[in-house]
Amino acid sequence: MTGTEGTTAGEETTGVDPGITPVIMPKWGLSMRTGKITEWLAAEGDAVEEGDELAEIDTDKIAGTLEAPSGGVLRRIVAPAGDAAPVGRAIALIAPAGVPDAAVERAAAEARAQLASGVPAEDEEGPVTGTVQVGDTALAYATSGTGERHVVLVHGFGGDKNSWLFVQEALAARHTVHALDLPGHGESAKDVGDGGLGTLAGAVTGFLDALGIARAHLVGHSLGGAVSVAAAASAPERVASLTLVAPAGLGPDVNASYLRGFAAAGTRRALRPHLSTLFADEARVTRQLVDDLLRYKRLDGVDRALGALLTTLLDEDDAPALDVRGLLASGATSVPVVALWGREDRVIPASNAASLKGRAEIRLVDGAGHMPHMETPGEVVTAVEHAIAGSEGAP
Repeated sequence: MTGTEGTTAGEETTGVDPGITPVIMPKWGLSMRTGKITEWLAAEGDAVEEGDELAEIDTDKIAGTLEAPSGGVLRRIVAPAGDAAPVGRAIALIAPAGVPDAAVERAAAEARAQLASGVPAEDEEGPVTGTVQVGDTALAYATSGTGERHVVLVHGFGGDKNSWLFVQEALAARHTVHALDLPGHGESAKDVGDGGLGTLAGAVTGFLDALGIARAHLVGHSLGGAVSVAAAASAPERVASLTLVAPAGLGPDVNASYLRGFAAAGTRRALRPHLSTLFADEARVTRQLVDDLLRYKRLDGVDRALGALLTTLLDEDDAPALDVRGLLASGATSVPVVALWGREDRVIPASNAASLKGRAEIRLVDGAGHMPHMETPGEVVTAVEHAIAGSEGAP
């Protein structure tokens, strides 16, 4: 993930020399308390740059890659591969070569003692969760950070706010970041009405109203990308920038078999192959991920919600029923638009990016499928920050 994911918490936790940067166990999800280091990708003594991949981390939800929070030398690996570490605690130390070894070892000894306690950092602050009422619909959300700018993360078909866990924490280092459960998803009410794009876009702008957010930077994945465009078109004064991650409704190519198969699957055996389609690396489909989605799909009202949303996404011939290119041209051209696809996307292929030439900055990411915010989150964070930096009069 990104190096901003906990540098502050790590510094507060260890009280280390200002020249030493702790690499801390991040919090990837509301319930995460520990993570396991499955492999170190760098060795003690290696020179590293900010953003370099340092370690593979496994949680009870999903595996991910931890990136260097700063440049320097990896002076100590405090938690070896195979160990579990509590959230917010230092698992390694980075420092320039000129920092005395004695100072590094003092910080390492303190970090080892904190790891041995098994207790997450006392000052580690996870997202604040809540529910707001938008019309007759209760919408759940999770908020991180206290920055001046507001970023709203809008998930895709069958997803929820937790799908942004690798991105939200990194963005929250500089901004106030809200991950929203759309109607029919996550912990929000399961009634989606007609399931239409206008209904979903109204949920997003209604969410802004409920939280008193005058203007926000919208980040939308898949269906959430189309929803974000529609929200910007309907209320352009409320949207400061758009970052679209594998967005729906912006091209002719879509994997209808995946969409219908995901909606219909009711068992682990039926669901797993469809989830594998989402990722470039199919090993990311853990048993926990499958179980969590099955639990969601078995909730009362979810079948009806997904069925209604399918009619928004696909026509009777399994061609795309969404086309928001006209909305993007008419309602959101005054704000920066960055569109990002994984080159190995098998759900909404990167070939759709061709339809955005001249309308958006397009980024194609290696090593990612339909879920770049989970497979290559650093690229998504960079795209969001670029869109924010390009906005004029950002809130």
